[in-house]
Amino acid sequence: MSSVLRDTPFSVLDRSRTREGQDPARALRDTVAFARRAEALGYHRFWVSEHHSVPGVAGSAPTVLAAAVAAATGGIRVGTGGVMLPNHRPLVVAEQFGVLESLFPGRIDMGLGRSVGFTGGVRKALGHGKEAADDFGAQLTELLGWFTGTQREHPQVHAWPAEGLRPAPFVLAVGSGAELAAAHGLPLVIGGRGEDAMLRSVDRYRAAFRPSDWADSPYVVLSGTVAVAPTGERARGLLESEAWATAYSRTHGVFPPLASRESIGALSMTPAERERFETAMGGQLHGTPEDVAKALEALLTRSAADEFLVTTSSYDRAELLDSYRLLAELRA
Repeated sequence: MSSVLRDTPFSVLDRSRTREGQDPARALRDTVAFARRAEALGYHRFWVSEHHSVPGVAGSAPTVLAAAVAAATGGIRVGTGGVMLPNHRPLVVAEQFGVLESLFPGRIDMGLGRSVGFTGGVRKALGHGKEAADDFGAQLTELLGWFTGTQREHPQVHAWPAEGLRPAPFVLAVGSGAELAAAHGLPLVIGGRGEDAMLRSVDRYRAAFRPSDWADSPYVVLSGTVAVAPTGERARGLLESEAWATAYSRTHGVFPPLASRESIGALSMTPAERERFETAMGGQLHGTPEDVAKALEALLTRSAADEFLVTTSSYDRAELLDSYRLLAELRA
């Protein structure tokens, strides 16, 4: 085992994906059970996500779910990847994380993103349009100010119990996220793009980073899908359900529950669906433990990342959990 794999913390982001034939309640219970398993395997953090009106995702209230995860685990860090700040008032977000940090001191991560609703109808229901994402920088400043007591917009208002507490903030790099993370002196979570572009963003982030009350130096968390199995074919198969959900969403406008490999194999995909499916299957880290170890070592060495956040989802939970086990064993 290489030193870079041994020395790099690995963490988990679970989106509470629903599966064909199962209800959202099952997905949420599975997330809590998964967190306990991730802790036993030695993962550093366990994060949950925020999605609204998405049939394939049960995770719509990340701070509520994070509380359930923290209560069910003992020492693993717990947080959000992330709370989409344009959907909320910063005061309310500060209060929610103040409660979490009060209940589970020293364990709470406040991952923050700038995405808005998936469709116009969702954005209308949330009460925020696409332009709300443009205010992310100001919202971030206000949110951090509620914890430090330095927010200026409402001088007579305090965020109890948040003021004086320090849940660990992270910025998800969407759009100008890397630049904002650097300007605010916050850790950066980045992934989901071509490797060259990602590494350029990381370089810019490190160069522009300004130390803050929250972090003395840059901290980079790479995020991505990793599938590990005894054979390359089985590892690739783990990616199919998520790839099909992505392809379907891009061609039909609805992100569906995860389908089994057998259901996907029986489909007659349209040319557009097939193209989207193959695109979604590409660029993912998958293979035998030896193959994945080599690929991860190369990526972590090139990026000098401080941490790796694994975001893999699949229909077969047993195979998915085995993939996470095999990945953890690469570092053990």
